[in-house]
Amino acid sequence: MDFRIGIVGAGGRMGLASIRAVAAHPETALAAAIDRPGADSIGKDAGSLAGLEPLGVVIGDDLDALLGQVDAILDFTAPAASVDLAQRAAKRGLVHIIGTTGCTPEDDARIAEAAGRGARIVKSGNFSLGVNLLAALVQLAATTLDIDFDIEILEMHHRHKVDAPSGTALLLGEAAAEGRGVALADTAVTVRDGHTGARTPGTIGFASLRGGGIVGEHSVLFSSMAETVTLSHSARDRGLFADGALKAALWARTRPAGLYSMADVLGLSPEGRN
Repeated sequence: MDFRIGIVGAGGRMGLASIRAVAAHPETALAAAIDRPGADSIGKDAGSLAGLEPLGVVIGDDLDALLGQVDAILDFTAPAASVDLAQRAAKRGLVHIIGTTGCTPEDDARIAEAAGRGARIVKSGNFSLGVNLLAALVQLAATTLDIDFDIEILEMHHRHKVDAPSGTALLLGEAAAEGRGVALADTAVTVRDGHTGARTPGTIGFASLRGGGIVGEHSVLFSSMAETVTLSHSARDRGLFADGALKAALWARTRPAGLYSMADVLGLSPEGRN
């Protein structure tokens, strides 16, 4: 039996990419798709909207109806919606894949609590294989290079992105902080403006650029007075994020309830290697 996937935010850029990914995978079927009430996508065939042959799945706006038809949810929406979905997924024991960025610590705490009550949640700022490998390399570099190497993270995205730094930049920042044995919350510098004075040793800096249709560009610089090491990743097609999210859903269906990361899915963490 096919693994039944539901997509929320189906009319958005990642929603459409997710429809295409599910339709292309031999083990999955698109069971339901919804969008926000009043969205232009409502009432349209999901396949046709995504540039495919019709799939016979009409995009609606009834979340409860979707939850009753699916084994897993692909969710690239907004923090409040993802928190609510996590609570609902816990009640039904569903797989919930969260690619939503911009979550607060309070949002993350509620999502983790839902995972503890029965949901199988994989949450990541980026579902790309390459980015998660990059994060592992960033952690290794931060562990290896001492505090003489300043850490700066540069990210570039399309003009429509609403949060900064990006979820991927924060994922990379967390990897760098873990490598240094510090908390990112205590070391991150996300804004520089005016007369800032000299750079504080040990901080992790972020810079965010927005423009055009850039899918995602991320670079982590380790710079001393004598040399600079740059680790970077470039995304050319957002379909890779949908493919990664689907891979995470298929991985999570055999796992116990809990909160996982893409590093777990890819075997880059002890949990993922078990």
